Amino acid sequence: MTAGTEPSTRWPAISKDPAGFRVRPNLVDYDAACAAFSWDEARHELSGLPGGRGVNIAYEAVDRHAAGSLAGHEALRFVRADGSVRSLSFAGLAEQTSRFAGVLRGLGIGRGERVFSLTGRSPSLYIAVLGTLKNASVFCPLFSAFGPEPVRQRLHLGSGRALVTTRSLYRKKIAGIRDSLPELRHVLLTDADGDPEPGTLDLAALMRAAPADSEVAATQAEDMALLHFTSGTTGTPKGAIHVHDAVTAHHATGTTALDLHPEDIYWCTADPGWVTGTSYGVIAPLTHGVTTIVDEEEMDPDRWYRILAEQHVTVWYTAPTALRMLMKAGADRARGHDLSALRFVASVGEPLNPEVVAWGQEALGRPVHDNWWQTETGGIMISNYAATEIRPGSMGRPLPGVEAGIVARDAADKPIVRDGKAVLVTEPDAVGELALRPGWPSMFRGYLHEEERYRRCFAGGWYLTGDLARRDADGYYWFVGRGDDVIKSSGHLIGPFEVESCLMEHDAVAEAGVIGVPDPVAGEVVKAFVELRSGWQPSEDLQLEIIGFARKRLGPAVAPRLLEFTAALPRTRSGKILRRLLKARELGLPEGDTSTVESPVESPAGASEPAPGPGAPQ
Repeated sequence: MTAGTEPSTRWPAISKDPAGFRVRPNLVDYDAACAAFSWDEARHELSGLPGGRGVNIAYEAVDRHAAGSLAGHEALRFVRADGSVRSLSFAGLAEQTSRFAGVLRGLGIGRGERVFSLTGRSPSLYIAVLGTLKNASVFCPLFSAFGPEPVRQRLHLGSGRALVTTRSLYRKKIAGIRDSLPELRHVLLTDADGDPEPGTLDLAALMRAAPADSEVAATQAEDMALLHFTSGTTGTPKGAIHVHDAVTAHHATGTTALDLHPEDIYWCTADPGWVTGTSYGVIAPLTHGVTTIVDEEEMDPDRWYRILAEQHVTVWYTAPTALRMLMKAGADRARGHDLSALRFVASVGEPLNPEVVAWGQEALGRPVHDNWWQTETGGIMISNYAATEIRPGSMGRPLPGVEAGIVARDAADKPIVRDGKAVLVTEPDAVGELALRPGWPSMFRGYLHEEERYRRCFAGGWYLTGDLARRDADGYYWFVGRGDDVIKSSGHLIGPFEVESCLMEHDAVAEAGVIGVPDPVAGEVVKAFVELRSGWQPSEDLQLEIIGFARKRLGPAVAPRLLEFTAALPRTRSGKILRRLLKARELGLPEGDTSTVESPVESPAGASEPAPGPGAPQ
């Protein structure tokens, strides 16, 4: 077990009375919902292509609404830099995506061929996602902040045939590598304005010439639809393959985990360059026919509060890092805005600290609901629900239709399999590897060109997530850490998330990243890297105070023995703290794939003890 005081004992559960909701939640009785659920029934919530021609994500998200009563309903609302908005109705989105599919057909981009995007959050990006799927091609998003090499690597690994991008991004990131991508036939500029760069095409001109009513191509449930690259520690990104049947899970989890209702104004802050931004920033809300907010600018606390208030957002899905940044800015910033429309707040991307759940209640008037999933799962797998109790620090309970378990691990940290079956941990709060029983529709179907790598993700009838977790006596799951993040010190298994959450309770701490460093006696000891809140300065006294604060709450076996102040922790561009990168830099080890790193580790402002490893973070 993880040693120390668990978050569940420091933070009281938040109980709810479904009768008090102004909109009745979709899931009120968790046990009854799980017992009644089936994926076949969930498929019947969607239409399927006319004439029994299969299932297509774009048809379920757009065209079936455009053909009915929601034709004039606002599908996408884009908030510009100056706060003005531009909108696309479902009918307008259907026309534009059909034109984009027609453009691809005219260029000879066919079934199963990969179309990449490298743009900001503009209408062209959303049209490209759905138009690609209408053409039976495969969509692969790239994050616009990637440098030329990660872009080249992914286009090469994915055999990209077409790329949608802007003039500026083409000049900065594509022009110099174009000759190394012989399979890339076409680059479509969204802002060519009649004068495309050499070797590129004017997308707007092609769209005007394309038919407005191109038929959605017939696609079957198991046809490849999406390709999402996720970073690997070896330096080679993995291309996770998802199919059109994934839309069943996107829609179902939108119902249960995000509690979407037809009248909602929904905002997912994730960029579509990441899987969350595609699954829950594009597909899930559109399948529900709700209006989706898209902020074309980057995060700013006051801007975000204005959007929540002025756009009357009812359901908000964001990231723990963003919420912690809002916390850092102070609750008074929220109180200056009317957030009364907001009824449900959810978060994903990394574990949600218990303090943030409580802060949501104070600053937003709503607690924050954590949930858990991965690029490979394609959709939310474990969640806290609108009408059920929240246990701050917990991921929640599995979605209806999802079977989760904790697989025992041996002394070498390998899953234990006997007679072809994984050995599951049955006692409450014992730590093992979080696993899922295969069979949900959005499960990835492979890593592109890496069949053996894909097979290693499964053992004994389960998909192994690589995350360590525990399950309490009531079925709530608690994240402990990535398998290679967990710290083993003097016989204790210490989850870095628990330590980080405790450190953040100190008034001076804005963010914390925790790793294990070698120790000749204990095996490993806990080391913390800490970002300070505004107004606090690094000092030896503050280091000792924070360490003492953690020792008092967690006990000396679990609390950090070492602490460094840093101006910026290394994060992915989606906000996750990269503990493996902290450790690699601390110990002078290879860093692996760093293409998704948002910010480098700054030179430490101070350390409570000399770093024991051969290299310090830079």
